[in-house]
Amino acid sequence: MADDTNGASKKPSTGEKKELSMEMRLLLAFGLMGIVLFVTQYLMPKQPPKPPEQKQQAQTTQPAPAAKPAETPAAATPAKPAKPGDPKAEPAPVVVAGQKEELHVVETENYRIVFTNRGACIHSWILKQYKDIQGRPVELISATAAPKVGWPFSYIFPGQKPSVDLNGVLFSVKQPDPTTVEFEYSDGASSAKKSFRIDPKSYKSVFHSEVSSSGKGIAHQLAWRGGFGDRTVHNAADIQKSVHYDAAKAKLIEEGSGAASKGPVTVSGSFHFAGIEDTYFAAVILPQPGTTTEMTTWQDHIVPVAGAEEKPHVGISVGGKDVNEALLFVGPKDTDVLRATDKNLETMIDWGWFWFIAKPLFLALHWANDNLTNNWGWAIVFATVIINLLMLPMRFSQLRSSQKMAKLQPELQAIQARYKDVSMKDPRKQKQNEETMALYQKHGINPVGGCVPLLLQMPFFIAFFKVLSVAIELRGAQWLWVTDLSQPETLPIRILPVTMLITQVGMQRMTPAVGADPQQQKLMMYMMPIMMTFMFYGASSGLVLYWLTGNVVGIAQQYFFNKAAAKPAPPQVIIPKKK
Repeated sequence: MADDTNGASKKPSTGEKKELSMEMRLLLAFGLMGIVLFVTQYLMPKQPPKPPEQKQQAQTTQPAPAAKPAETPAAATPAKPAKPGDPKAEPAPVVVAGQKEELHVVETENYRIVFTNRGACIHSWILKQYKDIQGRPVELISATAAPKVGWPFSYIFPGQKPSVDLNGVLFSVKQPDPTTVEFEYSDGASSAKKSFRIDPKSYKSVFHSEVSSSGKGIAHQLAWRGGFGDRTVHNAADIQKSVHYDAAKAKLIEEGSGAASKGPVTVSGSFHFAGIEDTYFAAVILPQPGTTTEMTTWQDHIVPVAGAEEKPHVGISVGGKDVNEALLFVGPKDTDVLRATDKNLETMIDWGWFWFIAKPLFLALHWANDNLTNNWGWAIVFATVIINLLMLPMRFSQLRSSQKMAKLQPELQAIQARYKDVSMKDPRKQKQNEETMALYQKHGINPVGGCVPLLLQMPFFIAFFKVLSVAIELRGAQWLWVTDLSQPETLPIRILPVTMLITQVGMQRMTPAVGADPQQQKLMMYMMPIMMTFMFYGASSGLVLYWLTGNVVGIAQQYFFNKAAAKPAPPQVIIPKKK
């Protein structure tokens, strides 16, 4: 681990330019579809009316020197000596360590942790209850990053340093019980102690670290650099962030590696927690309330896996005192687990813009899974049916509007016939639009009323997307042939999106398309389903299942609507006589 962090900025960075979020992309997609539906009926050239029997259808930081690669020399490396303490203070007794590196394993029902006596660091931290995409227990530590930036819980000395590289020396090790590991080092001048006490039943631990030289304490931080979490997911480096919760502002602050692109960035304050995370997992410390904690965000260019290209990964170091002690949470961002540890940890789950829908939706899915279906896929189906039933009054309103539109067809066709030879640039075209809108207003019809159900589904769509993206409970959840509802299907041809396309076209064919010319009907009939399928083909299976279920329910509702609705008499085209 590189110890040289002098010059690290104390101001947060503005970071790199952020790309559009998925929520923004979805809003733009729906907005575009709405514009297509609304504008085409006025901008598309109208065809002459056909006989009735034909169907219509994302603080600046000052530059700081980059961290040097970590070294692990067997012999002590001279560094800037600490200032002498009390002249009467006696040198610390020498602690004799082993002659070679030793690994010590602590295993609980949730963890398998491998400690090393070289630097008192951690070589492996496995979450036994969670699997990566390759089906192996999730390993939170990057072994490929360690040779360059050091192992987790390596020392960082932002200012004064001890006379020896503590990340390279061998510590003595004691294990008073199976879940406690204690490290100690002293050469008579510099001394250090580090200990970990792991809770055997939860994802909590307690760590303690102290460093002194010539009897005087030395402020230090403990690092977790080179990335964090499940590295088998798509774009793993992009979803890893440093995170801290400012207790004074009651605000969660997250930073990607770009925040430290010009050098390490250090912040300090009364933090409720601080650490590192990815979408599904986190490693954070929870200091004693009212104490001041330092946290530094790093950008480390490392190879994520052997043979891959170097990518910037986020890293953190926390502490800032000569004696650092805190509760440590390393585990899943599971709502129940986070709440049981500390209620503020739940803020790390990003429910998105529509959090007021996404969080209750997740709780409803959780309840349905636990009490009714015992399967997250069927819980999604159940929740979708309920949502569509709640929208039933609006569908009835849409049906009545469609019936009114059907009765207006002769008058609408008469207006179209009067202006059939008028070009789009002709000022008289505006007169046609005014007459059409006046007719709609006279009969209380909203010409874009058919778009309302689609627009109302948009918040639920985005909420489902966020739930499936951030809820670890749905990670790896199976449903019939789908192996992971939070990911696209792994089949060569994805069944859910293809079925969604078929049902979308079927529902469009069943829905009366009044007031539109044949070109617009074809646009609605085929282009919209194709656009939706293209957008959904790479989406998570749970999201496609939600929309597909909505289509099936919509087909059933439309069938009964069509049966119940009185069939209007065939409209007659009124063509004014030529003078």
